[in-house]
Amino acid sequence: MKKAVILLANGFEEIEALSPADYLRRAGAEVIIAATGTSSRNVEGAHKILVTADMTLDTYFSTEKELPDAVVIPGGMPGAKNISECAKAMEFINQMFKEKKLVAAICASPAVVLGKTEFLNGKNWTCYPEMEKSLSKEIQKNHKIQPVVTDENLVTGRGPGTAEQFSMEIVRILFGEETKEKIMESSVQRKC
Repeated sequence: MKKAVILLANGFEEIEALSPADYLRRAGAEVIIAATGTSSRNVEGAHKILVTADMTLDTYFSTEKELPDAVVIPGGMPGAKNISECAKAMEFINQMFKEKKLVAAICASPAVVLGKTEFLNGKNWTCYPEMEKSLSKEIQKNHKIQPVVTDENLVTGRGPGTAEQFSMEIVRILFGEETKEKIMESSVQRKC
C-alpha cells in the first residue's frame, strides 16, 4: 500500500492539506496527517479551521521505520514558515529528497520551505504568485507560471485554486493515470 504523510503546522492552508488527503485516500493510500512543530494533534488552519491530525511528527518518527512514498507540504501563512522552522520537518523533507521519494509542495511552501533546501536548484517549479522573488535569481529562472509543475520527484502547485489539480497529479504519480481518471469521474471534477 502506498503511504503519504501530510505535514500540518499552525496557519496551514486548509484546502491545500485536505484535498490531497481526501483524494489520496480515495486512491487507496494510507495517509498520515502529522502535526508539525507542536506536541498537540490539534492544528489551526489559516482560516481558523481546527483539524485534528492523526499524530504528531514526533510520534510518526517513533513508530514508523520506513519513509513513506510521498510527503505533502501545504502552503498558507504562517503555516509554511512554521514548517520551515521545524528542524524535524526539514530533516524529513531532506531525507525524502535524498531517497528520491515524492515531495509535493503547494502555494507558499515551494518558496518558503523548499527554498531553504537545495532541491529547487535545476528543477522546474511553481509557487504562489510573487513568492518566487524571495529566492535567488538562479532558482527563479526555473520558476513556471503554471497551476502544477512536475519535475522528477518534485510536484509543486501554485495555490488554493490549484489544490485539486495538485492532488490529482500526486494520485497519478503514485497510482497511475487510470486511478486518477476514475477518481476525477467519480468526484465530478473539471477536466483541465
